[in-house]
Amino acid sequence: MKLYSWNVNGLRAVLRRGAFDTFLEKEKPDIICLQEVKSKKDQVEVDFKDFEEIWNPAERPGYAGTAIFVKKGIKFERLNLEPFDCRDSYGDLNTEGRIVALEFEKFILVNVYTPNSKPDLSRLKLREENWDKNYLKLLKTLEKKKPVVTCGDFNCAHEEIDIARPKTNHHSAGFTDEERKGFSNYLSAGFIDTFRDKHPDSVRYTWWSHWGHARENNVGWRIDYFLISSELSPALESAEIHEDILGSDHCPVSINLELN
Repeated sequence: MKLYSWNVNGLRAVLRRGAFDTFLEKEKPDIICLQEVKSKKDQVEVDFKDFEEIWNPAERPGYAGTAIFVKKGIKFERLNLEPFDCRDSYGDLNTEGRIVALEFEKFILVNVYTPNSKPDLSRLKLREENWDKNYLKLLKTLEKKKPVVTCGDFNCAHEEIDIARPKTNHHSAGFTDEERKGFSNYLSAGFIDTFRDKHPDSVRYTWWSHWGHARENNVGWRIDYFLISSELSPALESAEIHEDILGSDHCPVSINLELN
């Protein structure tokens, strides 16, 4: 089973560029998890006839939102999750469409768009004291039922190998000690960073700034992940980053699970 995750930074924009059709034709995914769709289902004028579409848009127009597309014929159920008590001066994270979860025969899939801590770190406290802890708690609760696959934009480069310029970014959103510890807690709780598991020494990125020709110069960050329960480790055939797929400031990441 081929699972992909992609922060599209506006699905309608990616569709206008033709990038999404190219992606579907080339990769032939079974499941696609999208972040920052920035639209509601009825605002997208394309019928993805080969897929069932499960959307969780933000209440605020043109902002955040997640969706999962599942190839028709694959059985699943959508999970109704309890909202987090997670709000700050920017608003209630439960209204931003940041999580959507499905239950399949062999695993539970959770697609996430983790809130950014903001350039001035004004949302870092919310990340450290609330979101990261609540999200891990959610995953561990779901894991009691079935193994979990979680993917998406975690807005954190975990280690120095995951960022092109670590020394100048230790106090930047996405690479603070607090955020990195929050990500380490997922691994300490038994989840596997699939790409790092398969490519322990690879220096590759999933997001590049729009400034300074960052993508052309490969000055990037690895902030998009697939994490899996350790129980699924024997089924993990591959984990990849698809830097050649354009259309967003992020590129897709993927895993292939061989599920018997």
